[in-house]
Amino acid sequence: MKSSVTLRSLKKTAEELVNTIKVAIYIRVSTHWQVDKESLPVQRRDLISYCKLILNTENYVIFEDPGYSAKNTDRPDFQKMMARVRTGEFTHILVWKIDRISRNLLDFAAMYQELKELGVTFVSKNEQFDTSTAIGEAMLKIILVFAELERHMTSERVTAAMLSRATNGKWNGGKVPFGYRYDKDAQEFLIDEDEAKVVKLMYDLYDEQRSLLAVSKELNERGYRSRKGALWSPVTVGNLMRSPFYIGVMRYNYRDESGTTFSFKPESEWIMFEEHHPQIVTHEQWSRVVTTMQSQRRGQPGHGKTFNRGNVHIFAGLVTCGYCGSLMRATKDRVRSDGSRPSIYTCASKRTGNSCPNKYISDLTIGPFVLNYIANIIRARKSFGASTSIEVLERKLLRGDTFRDVAHIGRPGLEELYRHFQGTQGVEQNFMASPGATASNEEEERELLLAEKHRKERALNRLKALYLYSEEEQAMSEAEYIVERKRLMDSLEAIDSRLKEIDVALAQQIKLSDEEFIQKASYFIMAQQLTEKRHIDYTRFMRRADPQIVKNFVQNVCANFCIKSGRVTSIRFKNGIEHQFFYKDSE
Repeated sequence: MKSSVTLRSLKKTAEELVNTIKVAIYIRVSTHWQVDKESLPVQRRDLISYCKLILNTENYVIFEDPGYSAKNTDRPDFQKMMARVRTGEFTHILVWKIDRISRNLLDFAAMYQELKELGVTFVSKNEQFDTSTAIGEAMLKIILVFAELERHMTSERVTAAMLSRATNGKWNGGKVPFGYRYDKDAQEFLIDEDEAKVVKLMYDLYDEQRSLLAVSKELNERGYRSRKGALWSPVTVGNLMRSPFYIGVMRYNYRDESGTTFSFKPESEWIMFEEHHPQIVTHEQWSRVVTTMQSQRRGQPGHGKTFNRGNVHIFAGLVTCGYCGSLMRATKDRVRSDGSRPSIYTCASKRTGNSCPNKYISDLTIGPFVLNYIANIIRARKSFGASTSIEVLERKLLRGDTFRDVAHIGRPGLEELYRHFQGTQGVEQNFMASPGATASNEEEERELLLAEKHRKERALNRLKALYLYSEEEQAMSEAEYIVERKRLMDSLEAIDSRLKEIDVALAQQIKLSDEEFIQKASYFIMAQQLTEKRHIDYTRFMRRADPQIVKNFVQNVCANFCIKSGRVTSIRFKNGIEHQFFYKDSE
């Protein structure tokens, strides 16, 4: 009797092991050519067959990333697959070849280490290894090293081929410059007469007016548009006219764009091919125009130098026009008698020829308004009590000579701030969050969740052992096992979800470089400085302050400033609260 029970148990165990295998099939091809050649269907068919015949299961899910490179793992279906793997849904990951995952050694090593910790087996069909064995794991590491070597060698071969083509005067592809068209059969550039007429006009107008703004405005007024139908801007016109392409010179390998900014390489590394194609303007006119533009440019990159603008426009990117809604562009104003040079913000639509009626606004106007208003908010919150009325709050927010022309604040935004004050312990929590303020609580919760996760995982393992290997026939029914397993899996999924939220929050709080830490600490110091005096003298304040710290502070607190007729008409804060300002002479 005992023997028959044991046989039944072993049979049940084998069946259950087969049923619990679940495979994530991952398929990727990197080019449209491979997709068109039906590489995806071939991989899909072979991997499904492998699941059925070798892994003895039809329990699989297919993830596909067509047309993505293996340079890194930032691919949509791969990320979806890994998210589901982390929930414990899969026991195996099956791929066509190891390079379907990644050719980057560090990326794959990180993923493989995670799979080991999760107890997930990695299988490559074509390389014929299975990481559940020691030899399979060793083969995996060797193959990955050679896969990365192959990627680097391929990259070097491509670069060498492009340099060789450029040296021989051949085009390496890209956007055809305005004024030309490319004949693929003859492999040469031809002049597009309609566009070339506009290019010649640009150079002629600049010779006369010596102003990129004037040239772009006249082009737009005459109805000329770019190839995409866009208005001409001074930047676009300037970049076009500086290109030596218009005097028949093809230039290659002159810019280093490997980082987030670009720099010009030394001229000794440039590849210049004279008389490569028909020229549109003469060498004399091109040289004259470029020399004039260079003499008028400020803060532009030179050869071998990195482009890095020295001016700090404190409110740049936050100021919008109250008439047309365009962003207001920042430039430096004239030098004042005290040596300072404030920024001014002008509606961007004016630079493309539109007649927006909005006036410019200076740092000397917007700065005192914004900083004094933030300071008033901080003071108002500190003195806020149960007896504070909304009218009293408004008076406190508009306290000071800076706001003498403001009649009142828009009621919706004022009421929202009032409710906000009623429901929180301090405005600092929302307007100037102190980094790491809640880190200890979140770290403590994370430790508790990890401990609970380990307990649940041990319970799940004990449950499996009890159901699969118990020799007592009635130890646990299949229905009981399924119900209990689902309860544990749901609990683990909820824990993983919360851990992910905490990790994101902690990453923002504790993974700071020294520079970032100093910057965050500066916010608190600046907030204290704002409330030291009843009124902030902006000019004097900026003489002592680091402009970059002030800029970072403002952008950390505020999302937008709307400007109309040289005045601040609204401020929208990062927490979503928006205050509109109504002036006495406009009511």
